[in-house]
Amino acid sequence: MTKFSNVLLIGNGETLPADFLRAQAKRADFVLAADGGADRALSCGITPDIVIGDLDSVSSAAKKQLGNDKFIFVDNQHNTDLEKALDYLTKHNCKKCVICGFTGGRMDFTLGNFLSVYPYVNKIEICFASPNWTIYPLAATRKFACKRGARVSLIPLKTCTGVTLKGLKYPLTNARLSWTRAGRSLSNQTTGKYFQITLKTGYMLVYTEEN
Repeated sequence: MTKFSNVLLIGNGETLPADFLRAQAKRADFVLAADGGADRALSCGITPDIVIGDLDSVSSAAKKQLGNDKFIFVDNQHNTDLEKALDYLTKHNCKKCVICGFTGGRMDFTLGNFLSVYPYVNKIEICFASPNWTIYPLAATRKFACKRGARVSLIPLKTCTGVTLKGLKYPLTNARLSWTRAGRSLSNQTTGKYFQITLKTGYMLVYTEEN
């Protein structure tokens, strides 16, 4: 079975700059498009290796250009195209996945996408990426590369315990972050090229924004 170490997953959400998506594709060893994300990819000059989903939003032009062997139809209306894509990547032992085009547009889809990745985060290193920010769904300790002075906000999705922050202007040691007080952990700042978040229990979104 093919194994993927670094995947770019393109969705049919917000329109991202073509140069940004092409740069992400160059760093990836596999490009996966979720349904209409195939049209987003092709419009930027990116040819996806596989297109997966219920295939209700991909254009006939994209289907003709790519050919039938590029498409995987998943007949399941109980999960989203994002989940279908992550199921596929899990089966292929994907190690890292950069997700683009799954935010913007309908807010319910955006919020749902952020939450629906959590069953996969212990198997795949996942981030949502755009030209202006990166969002990491976190359920365990993780170290991040960054630029000095980048903004970092922690958004607990449930109460988080044992939170220790290193490499940030406002450190914490074995702290408890409540999802009901999420505003208290916004707008921190990196002090070097790396920062680390230790997390014993809970789920959070880690928002990073470079100046």
